[in-house]
Amino acid sequence: MKSVAPHDRPREKLERAGVAALGDNELLAIVLGHGAPRAGALELANAVLDAVDGLHGLSRASADDLRQVPGIGVARAAQLVAAVEAGRRTLVRSRRDRPQIVAPRDAAALLLPEFGNRAVEHFGIVLLDTKRRVLRSTLLSIGTLDASIVHPREVFREATRGGAAAIVLFHNHPSGDPTPSDDDVALTARLVRAGDVMGIDVLDHVIVAETRYYSLREHGRIEPSLVAGR
Repeated sequence: MKSVAPHDRPREKLERAGVAALGDNELLAIVLGHGAPRAGALELANAVLDAVDGLHGLSRASADDLRQVPGIGVARAAQLVAAVEAGRRTLVRSRRDRPQIVAPRDAAALLLPEFGNRAVEHFGIVLLDTKRRVLRSTLLSIGTLDASIVHPREVFREATRGGAAAIVLFHNHPSGDPTPSDDDVALTARLVRAGDVMGIDVLDHVIVAETRYYSLREHGRIEPSLVAGR
């Protein structure tokens, strides 16, 4: 950090100009705290961002990925992963706040902050009461980069245990494209039919990817006869 003028060092700059004035590398340098034997904190921050393709990539990087950067050991990798997760959780609604899912965008607003940037596929359900208020969200499967295996009995066992009157299916696409695959559409149809038998409405299947979402209900991919009156 010796090559940076004292008033432009990240911590001093934050005090002087506020956090919004800092670049991504400066924010990361403050999280790191100090540099490595042959690199200052700012240089180390730049190396991390280069390795993961920017701050967006950092949100998807694992501790193992970060440890590949010279100067980032077990403790610092854990520090960075924890900082990213803490930031992610600030975007997720409080558990005491029970939002109502009345439109696909409501489900997307609930799910995007937590699952939009996951590096592998996560599949879960949002449990709703009779007034379509959120009871809780439950993860059922964490898959590979492009696949996640789900069985109807797992879905409705969780829904029944949670006392849900209705559910919203969700999963993420690590590719960044929320467009459903043929398998996604087929799985949705299968679970909607199972929900009819169980007496638990499957209102929607929302796919999230980075900052975008795709609602199968919104795009008419859920049979009208199965969502009538919802």
